[in-house]
Amino acid sequence: MKALTWQKKGKITCESVPDPVILDGGDVIIKVSACAICGSDLHLMDGMMPTMRCGDILGHETMGEVVEVGKDITRLSVGERIVVPFTISCGACRQCRWGNWSCCERTNPNGRQQAETFGYPLSGLFGYSHVTGGFAGGQAEYLRVPYADVGPIVVPEGLEDEQVLFLSDIFPTGYQAAENCDITPESEKTIAVWGCGPVGQMAIRSCFLLGAKRVIAIDEVPERLAMARAGGAETIDFSHQNIQETLVDMTEGLGPDAVIEAVGMEAHGADTMMQKVGSALLSATTLERPFALNQAILGCRPGGILSMPGVYAGALGPVMVGILMNKGLTLRTGQTNVQKYLKPLLERIRNGEIDPSFVISHRSANLEDGPALYEKFRDKKDNCTKVVFRPHG
Repeated sequence: MKALTWQKKGKITCESVPDPVILDGGDVIIKVSACAICGSDLHLMDGMMPTMRCGDILGHETMGEVVEVGKDITRLSVGERIVVPFTISCGACRQCRWGNWSCCERTNPNGRQQAETFGYPLSGLFGYSHVTGGFAGGQAEYLRVPYADVGPIVVPEGLEDEQVLFLSDIFPTGYQAAENCDITPESEKTIAVWGCGPVGQMAIRSCFLLGAKRVIAIDEVPERLAMARAGGAETIDFSHQNIQETLVDMTEGLGPDAVIEAVGMEAHGADTMMQKVGSALLSATTLERPFALNQAILGCRPGGILSMPGVYAGALGPVMVGILMNKGLTLRTGQTNVQKYLKPLLERIRNGEIDPSFVISHRSANLEDGPALYEKFRDKKDNCTKVVFRPHG
C-alpha cells in the first residue's frame, strides 16, 4: 500500500509499505476513506518529537471502512464506516473507567520508556513516535486499529466523510479546550483564543456552542483570522497589534475570563524588544518555545482559567510560572479524551449545529501529493488551513 512516511527532520515521503495485518484479536483493519494532516504532524516534520524513526507512517486523523476484524471483535462488522480516535484506549484500566482515555495505562507498548520522561505511561497514539507506542499512522491506504471495540464510532448513513473525519481529533480537542473554560450561557464569559489553526477554529466554535458571550481570536495569518471572524469571533492580528494592550482595551480593563492556548511548542511572536531578543535566544537553544503560553498567562484576568490544548513534548524555555501563581489562574490541559466526546459531538453534527468541514482548504485523492501539501500547510502558503486526503480516490 501507499503511505506517507517520516524520513528525517523536514522530509516526508510517499512510500510503498506492507499492508497492515491483524496482530491481536481486538484489532480491525480499515480501508482508509479519508485522512488529514494535523498541525501536530508538523511538529514531527520539524523534528520536534523525539523517537521518530525513518519510515514511520504518519497520521492520526483517520476514518474508513472495516475490511477485516479480529476474532475477539464484538461491536464492529465488516463494511461499517468508522472514525478512529487518535488516542488508543483499553476501556478497562482505572484511567479509562475514570474517563481519562488519553491516560490509558495499558495501550502503550513502550510505556516504560515513556515513563522515564513522564513519570508514568500514557495511552498509545497513532503515528506519533515510538515513545507513544510506535503505532503506524493513518495517512495510508489501510490502517490497523487496535482495541477497536473500545475507541471507534460507527458513522450513520447520511453524513459525508468530511463532516465526521475531525471527530478523530481536532473537533473533540477544540471542544475539550472550550469545556475546560467552564462556559455556560448564564456565565456570559469572554474567551480569548491564541492560535487560529484548525484546533483554534474548532475551539472558537465550541465556545459559542457552549454559550460564550464573546470570543477574541489571536493570530497573524489573514485567512485564519477571516475564518475566525466567520465563526463569530472578534480578532487581534498580533503582527500589527500589541496583544495585551488590545485585550485590555477590548474588555474595558477587565480581561478575558478564560484563555485557550491552541498554538503549542512552535509558537512565534513577541511584543517587546526584550521579548524578541528572548525569542531569538530560545529558538537557538531549545526545541520548544512557549511564547503563546506566556502571552496567554499574561492576558488572562486574575482568577481566570488557562486551557492549554497546544502540544508540547518536553522541557520548555522560561514559562511565567510566577505570574500564573500570583494571578491565581487555573491551568487545565492534557491530550484529548476523544472517546468521551464522540457521541455528543456526532449528535451536534447530525443536528446541524456545526459542520467541521468548514476548515478544509485543500483536498487530494493521491497520497503522492502528501510531501508537497505538508510543506504548503507548514509554510501557510496558498491559504492552506487544512489538508484532507482520499487515498482510494
